[in-house]
Amino acid sequence: MQTVHRAYFKDSRNMQAIGSASVELVVTSPPYPMIEMWDEGFGALDPAVRKALKANDARAAFALMHAGLDAVWKETHRILKPGGFACINIGDAARSVGDDFMLYPNHARILSCLLELGFTPLPAVLWRKQTNAPNKFMGSGMYPAGAYVTLEHEYILIARKGAKREFSSKEEKRRRRESAIFWEERNAWYSDVWMEPKGTRQNLKKKKPRTRSGAFPFELAYRLISMFSVKGDTVADPFLGTGTTLRAAAAAGRNSIGYEIEPEFRQDVFADLAALTAQTQQRIRSRIDEHLAFVEQRLADGREIKHINRPYRFPVVTRQETELLFDLVEELSPFEHDSLRATYSNDPVRVLDPRCSTPTNHRPETNGQLYLF
Repeated sequence: MQTVHRAYFKDSRNMQAIGSASVELVVTSPPYPMIEMWDEGFGALDPAVRKALKANDARAAFALMHAGLDAVWKETHRILKPGGFACINIGDAARSVGDDFMLYPNHARILSCLLELGFTPLPAVLWRKQTNAPNKFMGSGMYPAGAYVTLEHEYILIARKGAKREFSSKEEKRRRRESAIFWEERNAWYSDVWMEPKGTRQNLKKKKPRTRSGAFPFELAYRLISMFSVKGDTVADPFLGTGTTLRAAAAAGRNSIGYEIEPEFRQDVFADLAALTAQTQQRIRSRIDEHLAFVEQRLADGREIKHINRPYRFPVVTRQETELLFDLVEELSPFEHDSLRATYSNDPVRVLDPRCSTPTNHRPETNGQLYLF
């Protein structure tokens, strides 16, 4: 199997390189309106934002910033296939502008736009990013009405374009079966509150257009891609940044297309392909290790596991997991302009980590069959 990953260093308000109804999933995290680190970027796109902030007209600035994002959500709707999903990581903002302190509900404003565009909103994920810093409370004093509730979460909005996706052909059904997730992963991932993964703060070089990136962690993108797409699908990210979605798509065996307005991020997106290859391999193997630990504990608790995964011959809880098959990135290499090609192996022996090559008493016999490794 091969996948292709392309980056376009252009404004995503017009993603003309992506055809209409051509991608299955959008995973992205836009600049957050009314978060101070993004003021300059929004002001560069629309000078009226600068004027509003200078005049301490925060509500007008909030509206103008979202007007700029609205064009991206319109393009998102255009490029998605019917039944495709949009997963948008966004945080609200709490800020003083002049003498006025207030919450700016970014998630609600974006959700309103998605509704107007015809998306079907689905239950969202509350991504909890708590801090234990003693001075985390906003405001001052111990008296009532002297402080504000802390803002320690972000949202992952999930919306679908049209009706549920159909998998009609034999090939589509095969890819879907092989893209299954483990039962225990399903229970954790499809929860409306995520306490992990931890947030990512990237310190960029001073020559960059900004010195800090709001990139979400690899695990967040990888999880969403695994939940809402299947092998061979195409994932788009209108705010590619340093390329997290591209990396996660490669690890999951999906194609990807990203738009990023700052060309200075090109070297970050395509940096250190050997390390990126190793990262994708490690994520696949960690999923297997985590599943085997779950199996061991479940059997130790005296609970039955009735099914066997065919490629790897290890126990799985449900019949839907029996054809799950991982594709391991063998090589990532430059392909055309601002693109990468990933080649894969799905040979079970190659996919599994060498340290698991010999069965041990920690991995007991099940249904008369030893695990492959």
